[in-house]
Amino acid sequence: MKTIFKFGLLASAALALISLGWSFQEDIIKTSKGDLKITCIRHGTLMFGFDGKIIHVDPVGQFADYSALPKADLILITHEHGDHLDPKAVAAITKPGTEIVASESCKAALPAAVVMKNGETKIFQGIKIEAVPAYNLTAVFHPKGRGNGYVLTFADKRVYVAGDTENIPELAALKDIDVAFLPMNLPYTMSVEMAAAAAKVVRPKIFYPYHFGNSDTAKLVALMKDEKGIEVRVRDMK
Repeated sequence: MKTIFKFGLLASAALALISLGWSFQEDIIKTSKGDLKITCIRHGTLMFGFDGKIIHVDPVGQFADYSALPKADLILITHEHGDHLDPKAVAAITKPGTEIVASESCKAALPAAVVMKNGETKIFQGIKIEAVPAYNLTAVFHPKGRGNGYVLTFADKRVYVAGDTENIPELAALKDIDVAFLPMNLPYTMSVEMAAAAAKVVRPKIFYPYHFGNSDTAKLVALMKDEKGIEVRVRDMK
């Protein structure tokens, strides 16, 4: 009953946002414990609904009216940049019992957050969260160790949200990824070619390019067309 109520909240919130001129693409991923609902909000901002829980990733008020979205059971913040960390948006979806997880660079802005460092694994709201490296190799915007990517385990499905990263060597350590969100917008993260290369290393069953700005998603699809076992899903994640 709780799960049905939560998904009812998601549906009513979606209708409210549509009436305000906001609309988001949503996908359902089947898991061994029911549906995982993915809401692609914009840029690096996502929302997951699973097993009666609402998980927000990098909520930013520029991309949604958070007063109209469901309150969070869990909030994940990848790093401190303003297009990923918005304390007002976090406050708007926080309720008693909300857990906030962030990289150490976010602690000053979010004193209530639990800090996870690269390589740590913890359980929040019954969901295993792994903090993995996210950094630049060729640029200076995201130094190594400052930001997190996250791997979330939803029953038998593993979802990788990369944060702002390039195709770093640590990607090779990621195993059994079912869904991956990989960024591609130079000069801050990856080129289209780098994102394709990263996907071929991680080998998710479903690959969502996100945080892609004006990058050519059609070019990415073309680069991935012969890669068997990886489905590329392009959503409005500029």
